Amino acid sequence: MIFLNLFLIFLLGACLGSFANVCIYRLPKNKQIISGRSSCPKCKKKINWYDNLPLISFIILNRRCRNCKKTISSRYFIVELITGITFFIIYLNFDNLYTIIFLSILALILIMIFFIDLENFIIPDSLNFAIMGLAIIKNFFPNFNTSLVHDINQSIIGGIIGYLTIWLIIFLYKAIKKIDGMGLGDAKLMAGIGLLFGWQSIPLVLFISSILGLVFVIPSLIKKQKNMRSEIPFGPFIIISLLIYFVIGDFLYTLILV
Repeated sequence: MIFLNLFLIFLLGACLGSFANVCIYRLPKNKQIISGRSSCPKCKKKINWYDNLPLISFIILNRRCRNCKKTISSRYFIVELITGITFFIIYLNFDNLYTIIFLSILALILIMIFFIDLENFIIPDSLNFAIMGLAIIKNFFPNFNTSLVHDINQSIIGGIIGYLTIWLIIFLYKAIKKIDGMGLGDAKLMAGIGLLFGWQSIPLVLFISSILGLVFVIPSLIKKQKNMRSEIPFGPFIIISLLIYFVIGDFLYTLILV
C-alpha cells in the first residue's frame, strides 16, 4: 500500500508539474492559465489529451510535436519530473497532512518562479504575492521546521528587511553602473522569504545565492560568453539558496556562530 501511495503522490506532482508548465509559458505573456487548451508553441495546433500526459507523452513523441514535428523543449519534461520528485520527498519526510499540502504548494510556486525567471528574466507579481499569502497562512500551522517563523512581528520585520536589502542593492548598482541590475521581482521574492523565514534567513540566503551567482557567471565572463551588462536571472539562485537554508539552515548558523 505504501508503494501505491508513493506512486500516486509522484503522479500527482507530475500532473501539477504539467500545470506549472502552462503557467511558466503563459504568465510572462499575460495569458489566461485556467481557460484554453494547451497548444504547440511552434505550430499553434491544439494538443490532444493523449499527447499531454505528464512525462509519458514527451517520451512517446520523442520530444517532438505530433503535428509540426518541431522539437519540444526539455523543460516540460524536467519540470514535471522535478515536481513529481519534490512531492515524493515532501510526503516521505512529513507526517502532517496540512504540512504536506503547505510545502507542496510552496514548492510548486518556487518551481514556476525558477523557470520563468530562467527563461524570461522576470518574476510575476502573482507568484510573489502567492508566497506572501502562504507566509500569512503558515501562522495557522504547527511549527514543523525551526527555520520558519511563527511570530507575526518577526515575519513582518523579515519581509521588510528582505525587500529593502534587494532594493538597496538595485539602487546602489544603478547609481554606480548607470544601468539596471536586479529587478524588483527579486526584491519581492526576498520579501516573501523574509515573511516565511524571518529576517535571520535573509543574510544567509543572500550570501549563498551571491556565491552561486558568481560560480555561474565567472566562467562565462572568462570565456567572454557574457559581459558585465549581460542579463543574469537571480531568482533561480535565490530559490536554490532557500532550499539549502530550509534543509540545513540551522546547521550552517551553528557553524558560523561556533
